[in-house]
Amino acid sequence: MLETFIIAIGLGLDAFSLATAFGMCQKACPRDARLRLSFSFGAFQFFMPLVGFGVGRQVARFISSFDHWVVLGILSLVGGKMIYEGWKRDSDTPLIDFSRGWPLFLASLVTSIDALAVGFSFALMGKNIWFSALIIGIVALFMTYSGVSLGHKIRGVFSSPEVMGGIAIILVGLKIFLEDL
Repeated sequence: MLETFIIAIGLGLDAFSLATAFGMCQKACPRDARLRLSFSFGAFQFFMPLVGFGVGRQVARFISSFDHWVVLGILSLVGGKMIYEGWKRDSDTPLIDFSRGWPLFLASLVTSIDALAVGFSFALMGKNIWFSALIIGIVALFMTYSGVSLGHKIRGVFSSPEVMGGIAIILVGLKIFLEDL
């Protein structure tokens, strides 16, 4: 349960970061925009691990002898990507309003791609995907809402939480790897 919660926080940091940036760039940040963003990000973070899990179950029997290496690799790539994106993000880049329509759909999809890979690795580990996906989705929902609210309040100061989320995901992958040796 603790590992799932840590992974959920790590995955939710992408949504939190984007939501914080969105909140900082909005002159007005109405509650309905916060809720649209939060529910969309949370729903995608819930469904993407389920899709990844379904794919992972199909290939698990073929790679069971070295699955701990695959899990470590996937979580390291996900965490590394988050760290890289946290370092390269340009704070002066203006954001479009992605709380509606296609921009909302694409932002939700992009922030949940990592959850797809995590769902795949959960299949290899034999985790309960429904509970894990629910936790991931709920955490993302609350982190998104908090991010938009925080961003709107601190308009002007922003650090990169993606780096911390990436490190947390890599550490969980390393822990899983060491347990299966």
